[in-house]
Order: sequence, then structure tokens, then C-alpha cells
Amino acid sequence: MLEIKNLHVKLEDEDKVILKGLSLKVPKGEVHAIMGPNGSGKSTLAYVLAGRDGYEVTEGDILWNGESILEMEPDERAAKGVFLAFQYPMEIPGVAGLTFLRTAVNAVRKKRGQAELTTPGFMKFVKEQAAKLNIDVEMLKRPVNVGFSGGEKKRSEILQMAMLEPTLCVLDETDSGLDIDALKVVSDGVNALRSPDRATLVITHYQRLLNHIVPDKVHVLADGRIQKTGGKELALELEKSGYAEFTGKAA
Repeated sequence: MLEIKNLHVKLEDEDKVILKGLSLKVPKGEVHAIMGPNGSGKSTLAYVLAGRDGYEVTEGDILWNGESILEMEPDERAAKGVFLAFQYPMEIPGVAGLTFLRTAVNAVRKKRGQAELTTPGFMKFVKEQAAKLNIDVEMLKRPVNVGFSGGEKKRSEILQMAMLEPTLCVLDETDSGLDIDALKVVSDGVNALRSPDRATLVITHYQRLLNHIVPDKVHVLADGRIQKTGGKELALELEKSGYAEFTGKAA
């Protein structure tokens, strides 16, 4: 289970406080969605979960499977099962997708005390996972995300998620920049990875993603705190009414 307790976060080099006492629980086997207006702290939460530099936790804790991850480096968190899908995946010129994936997979396996995959073993694994997600392996021969469409970038990240076998998946506005067809492909990939052993946190601004990835619970994040929690119908309510109830003004 992911358990966030009274989390306060500010920018490391500024006094700007972004998260102001956020508390949240996401059990394994469940998909929870976080919705909120721009500037509410959604991406900050995703970055802090993954251990990104530039943020300072001034109070509270983040527990994954009962263990605090706050003092862990990003690679240690990854070994514990934490995965972050970025809103805007970065390009890595000169590094083929297959090389990137094999390096990442073996680094995580080594951290977990598992044997590294040989080239034949890795190719078998990547082809199996790509087939499950309807991804063309040929795409992985290109440099990471270079010249990729928005949909290709997000499909590539979903494949990374499948290959790294995380138990906590954090999707930061993974629907950004996607047309309807790409959105469905990415959503199908996420749904294929739902598991009783995996908790998923979907961060989004819009309800449309949740038509495809149906959450067990929806949380409204505004002014740095969870303001309301409900079932999937809460997302539909927000689509109609917006966030004015939580921000005091239309977002």
C-alpha cells in the first residue's frame, strides 16, 4: 500500500509551499485518480514520489509497503517498485530504445538481487511484452523518443513500465497531447498492467482519460491538499462543475 501522511513540500530554493498537508492511501490492486486545477500540486506530488531533485519535504512521510521512501534515491525507489511516467517524456538522441530498455531493466534487476538478462533473454522478454501491448518492436530500434509522435512516446513509456515490473505506477498526465486513438492505445496498455500486486496513481486534469482507465477512487487535489474523495462518478461531476468549489474561482 502507498500511504502518504500529512505531506508538506516546498521548492528547494524558494519559500513557495506547494503541498500543504496532503494525506492519501492507495491499496495494492487499486487504481486511484487525482484530479485538480493547474497549479494545485499534481505534478509536484508525482515528482516527490519518484524522488526528483528540486523539492524539499518539510513535514510528513511517504510509505510504500510500510517503509518510508523519503530518504531513498530515485534508483532505490525504482528497485522498490516505484515507476513514474512523465507528462512530457524526454528525448535521448543517440541511444536506441532497445539499448535504453536493456540497461534500465538490468540495473533494476541488479538492485533487486536478480540475475541480469542476457541478450537473447532480454529480446524474448521485450518481444513478449511488446506483443501484449500491441507495440511494434521496430520502434525500439530508433533513438529514445526522437521524432516520436505524442502517442509513440507514451506507448514507449507504457512498455518501459511493463518491462521494469513496478508495483507502484504513477502516471503524470499521461493523456497530455494525445488524440483519441492514441489515448485508447495508451489506456489499453495501462489496463493490461492492472494487477492485484500493483497500485496505480493516475494524475490528470481531464475526465476523458478516466473513460478508458476506470479508477476505483477519485481524489480532488486543490491548494496542496486532498479536498474531496469519491467514486468514478466524481470525475463526471468535476467535468460538469469544474474546480470552482475547491479553489474559490474558476480554474
